[in-house]
Amino acid sequence: MATVNEPKTVKLIDGTEITVRPLKISLLREFMKKFEGIQKVAEDNDKSMNVLMECVQIAMKQYKPEIAEDIKTLEDNIDLPTVYEVVEEASGINMSTMGNLGNV
Repeated sequence: MATVNEPKTVKLIDGTEITVRPLKISLLREFMKKFEGIQKVAEDNDKSMNVLMECVQIAMKQYKPEIAEDIKTLEDNIDLPTVYEVVEEASGINMSTMGNLGNV
């Protein structure tokens, strides 16, 4: 029996709730291409955070397009646990197994 990924609700800093689920393939391709670069910058927290935020910005194109338009607005409205949640739900990547990224 196949399992369906149930949508999950996450809350942004301003209280806005968004529903997240796996990305559609067109956005997942873009997301994964960006995420591939994370290992190259894993030792630099600032660069790692930039890659993660770019990935979240891609995911927001599906979840909340108006917030995807401006990275500054997105950064002002999201915390690190929520970043990890969005990345995990969007891509299926388990952030707790990412080694050095736990320091970001």
